[in-house]
Amino acid sequence: MNSINANTVAAAGARTLIADDQPDVVTALRLLLRGAGYQTEGVNSPAAVLDAIRQRDFDLVLMDLNYARDTTSGQEGLELITHIRALDSTLPVVVLTGWGSVELAVEAMHRGVRDFVLKPWDNSVLLKSLRTQIALGRSRRQKRLRNAERRTVNNKLQQEMTESQEIQEALLPKDLPHINGIEIAVAWQPASAVGGDYFDVLKFDDRHSAICIADAAGKGMPAALLMSNVQAVLKSLASAGVAPDQLCAQVNRVMCHNMIPHRFISLFYGLLDNQTKKFSYANAGHCPPMLVRHGTCVRMKDGGPVLGIFPDGHYLGGEIELSSGDSLVFFTDGVTEAQDASGEEFGEERLQELLTLGLEFSARELRDLIMAAVGEFSDGPVHDDATLMVLKVD
Repeated sequence: MNSINANTVAAAGARTLIADDQPDVVTALRLLLRGAGYQTEGVNSPAAVLDAIRQRDFDLVLMDLNYARDTTSGQEGLELITHIRALDSTLPVVVLTGWGSVELAVEAMHRGVRDFVLKPWDNSVLLKSLRTQIALGRSRRQKRLRNAERRTVNNKLQQEMTESQEIQEALLPKDLPHINGIEIAVAWQPASAVGGDYFDVLKFDDRHSAICIADAAGKGMPAALLMSNVQAVLKSLASAGVAPDQLCAQVNRVMCHNMIPHRFISLFYGLLDNQTKKFSYANAGHCPPMLVRHGTCVRMKDGGPVLGIFPDGHYLGGEIELSSGDSLVFFTDGVTEAQDASGEEFGEERLQELLTLGLEFSARELRDLIMAAVGEFSDGPVHDDATLMVLKVD
């Protein structure tokens, strides 16, 4: 009685399907299991077993291997096990038969049987087996459910990430505007599906154009969201009549109100007068662009602090005059901080050396040369967002 009571608690209303071609065996088993707290259903053929499983959920199948009175091969039962597993691979199957051999038991286990009990059965042994297999089956089903839920969540996240990537790519210029006498080539490589780098070329009129590059602290979706905010603010404020230092100050004040702690943005913004070839700029904490002319390199550092931290940040403007043959390169730190297997960074010296060697290259050729060198150096995917803009003056 104690054993039955223990199993009654463990069964917790478990639904068991009993299959045997002998009605008296089915009746005896249903009486035993009902007394142990199980819900039971009895059938007498393999076809009825499969129909019942298709229509209702069960915690366990307790079945015979032989259903034709003139055979003891167990072949019907073995085929039934295969069909049950095809319908529900987590449903425990316990075989109860009066005929058996080691070979038959091995084959039954191979097909997915969880336990094998010979008739006549011992009630306590049988109930213990059922209790164990039902617990294991429920655990498998819970695991399968969790895995299915996890896959659903992952698929949803992947879909959202794909859509986010498409949105971010749509925010970046697909085709750069044509500026007379200037060739521009860009490479943009986020470390993940989306990133915190931003670049743009804004053509205000036939004479004035703006060139900007920015980098939000961090990677992935947080950086991408922050950068989309910067982009919207910058585009709403930029014009041919707003000097770069003034623009940086205005964007900074807005971003200081929108920023969360420990986040910031570096920005380089330049305004080109295509008639005079004067390029005025302000650097808000960004990697100083490189102007290479006749083998020498000038860094454009004039500006002020990064955006989003100091509401009263002050910015100074710089100015250069572009000449034929000049190479002007803007980049984010993902380019120069790319690392090899030992942790060594690509560095600004290597970048400057490539620019010096590529004086006769077009903007596209120089872009491809640099990105190929960075990829070969790091020998793998980038670990930070990397953006490169190359301008070549005719």
